[in-house]
Amino acid sequence: MALLPEDIIDRLIQMERRINALSTAVNTRPPLTEITNGSLALKRQPAPEDPSALVAQFSTSGPGGNKPVLRVNDAYGHEVLSDDILTGGLARPWLPMLPPQDLASVNWPATTATAWTTVAQSQNPIWQPKMRLRMLTRVSSGATGQIRVMVGGAQFGPTVAAGAVFDHTAAVTADMQADFGKDLTVEVQAIVTSASGTVYAKPVLMHGRQT
Repeated sequence: MALLPEDIIDRLIQMERRINALSTAVNTRPPLTEITNGSLALKRQPAPEDPSALVAQFSTSGPGGNKPVLRVNDAYGHEVLSDDILTGGLARPWLPMLPPQDLASVNWPATTATAWTTVAQSQNPIWQPKMRLRMLTRVSSGATGQIRVMVGGAQFGPTVAAGAVFDHTAAVTADMQADFGKDLTVEVQAIVTSASGTVYAKPVLMHGRQT
């Protein structure tokens, strides 16, 4: 049997060592579910006319210092979701805030009816499974009445006596996967329970919530 050149034997020994080293590294590397002192970037293969490739990025060292930073982009490279690395909370998207409301109850949605009457209504897409609604209520002097809220045709929260604060958080859908993005109708209903009078209601806060 012909002897192998000495340099080939040396190379085989080196290859064996490298294979063993790689095997050890694979078995001892940290899990892919954890990032330590690094960053994660999700990219798409850009089309020739679309130079934007970054979909989402998480880094443990953002431009504001050592705080982690999260960025999510749309198909055109627009930043649609990000956190505020300076103070916490969301940087984008900007969420709508309710403007200051008129505190003069004479200007509020109201009814003099002695049967349940819708005095205010809104429609919003379902983005989250829960909703919180806070509402101020009033009743004219000497009268009594009640307020309730209907969401998608079903009662949402308790019926409160006019003059009390309505503040309730609960689910607005039992099937988030099927109802996501659908319009949700929210109605404020009032009734006068005395012989006569006026019942007033004014929503002052409404927002979606997570489960």
